[in-house]
Amino acid sequence: MAIADDVPADGASPGAGAQPPVRWGLREWLMLVVVCGAFSLDALDNIMVGIATPQIKDEFDMSTSAAQWVVSAYVLGFGGFLLLGGRMADLLGRRRVFLTGLTVLTAGSLAGSLATSGFVVIVGRLVMGIGAALTAPSALAIVVGNFPEGPQRNRALGIYTACGAVGYSIGVVVGGALTQASWRWTFALSVPVAVAALIGALVLVPRDPAHDGTKRHYDAGGAITVTAAMLLLVYGIVQAPAEGWLSGRTLGVLAVAAVLLAAFAVIESRSPQPLLRLGLLRNKSLVGASLIAAAILGTYMSYQFVGSLYLQTYRGWSPLRMAFAFLPIGLMILTFAPRAGNWLGRTGLRRPIFGGMFAYAVAFLLFLRVGEGSSYWAMILPSMVLIGIGFPFAFTAANVQATNGVDESEQGLAAGILQTGYQVGAAVVLAVVTVRMGNEDDVSDRPALLSGYHQGTWVIIVIAAVSALAVPLAALAGRRRTGAAPAAQPTAVLGERPAESAGRSAG
Repeated sequence: MAIADDVPADGASPGAGAQPPVRWGLREWLMLVVVCGAFSLDALDNIMVGIATPQIKDEFDMSTSAAQWVVSAYVLGFGGFLLLGGRMADLLGRRRVFLTGLTVLTAGSLAGSLATSGFVVIVGRLVMGIGAALTAPSALAIVVGNFPEGPQRNRALGIYTACGAVGYSIGVVVGGALTQASWRWTFALSVPVAVAALIGALVLVPRDPAHDGTKRHYDAGGAITVTAAMLLLVYGIVQAPAEGWLSGRTLGVLAVAAVLLAAFAVIESRSPQPLLRLGLLRNKSLVGASLIAAAILGTYMSYQFVGSLYLQTYRGWSPLRMAFAFLPIGLMILTFAPRAGNWLGRTGLRRPIFGGMFAYAVAFLLFLRVGEGSSYWAMILPSMVLIGIGFPFAFTAANVQATNGVDESEQGLAAGILQTGYQVGAAVVLAVVTVRMGNEDDVSDRPALLSGYHQGTWVIIVIAAVSALAVPLAALAGRRRTGAAPAAQPTAVLGERPAESAGRSAG
């Protein structure tokens, strides 16, 4: 795992004087609000409908396995189309793909809110996931493309982080409140928000540069194989806890996904204009950021899953009361994320990532103390606070690391790779945690329930701790290879020589 060196992320050398304050005009602020609002909506949708799934299941008399797809269909569409969405943003234009994604998201939300069967709900969720796969990488690429690398971009990405992370956090509150009125409101709320973002983007997001007239090659073979591979990969991961990781169906689906990925690699190596330039995967900074992203969101979503079960199933809390229990995470993120980008310029990227993952590991360890009748204020709130502090620093640093040094023509694809890390990480970690917890459905067997929560939490702890430990180990390994810390290369990746870092995008 490659982690950016511990030098200022804005390009200043260590110990340099304070940077002048970043000043934006009204248009820059409004554009950032529109783009970040759409990113926050992606997160909000994912959480809100998850809260409403039991009510959807009851209304349409769905089986448990069918109801699971109300959540999984979104993950399938999102994870399956992310790489394609990212590359479309580069080839067709970020603004155009962003607007298309918002339109698709609106259509899926409207279909879900008016659904007359569980099947229509699931299809609506799949369409919403595809829309999010178009908006997420194009939104990040718009931010990166409109704010220059350094303090301005760091600050913009800090605000971007705050909006997305708060969407995940307050989604449980909003979802709980709307579900008590009707589950349909968890879909319907997205319609006016997406339409408002669509109108705002039309007015505020700069138009894409005019095409230079050169013939474009859209690599249909690569698009088909990678999208099919990602769909099957996510499907196999999502179904594995129910089917069994070693079942014939799971192994068959994952094997086909692997064959398609191999075919994709062959197609890309021969394509004159590949969907994914394979040399980009040699960018250790981007790959390392994507692995960290998988750990950040995978452990957080899994903790939210375990914590929700503990509070609702074991403690008998209502969805709304449980939602407010998670609210401190959002409040802490809202406090620290806008400032995180400025701090990166002083600390570099390695310290925030290490500190964020270390705070995660400690938070999850503290959660192991919960039991029968545990006090929320003494036993649960400390974990929430630590997660709320760690998330914005690690999340922002990962976004900066993934986009720094990437050629302008590939920013959308880099964003798609990073977002794929987030989504696949969430699916994989949650699947492993679910297996570790077991399939104990007898709510009267309280010791078994509590033991399952603890076992699942241990998986989350190990992943967070290993991710934190990987940061100094990567730094040490990089310095041994280069012979010294590359202090003069502010965006270099530990383990790369300066020439490699400078030529990452050309390779």
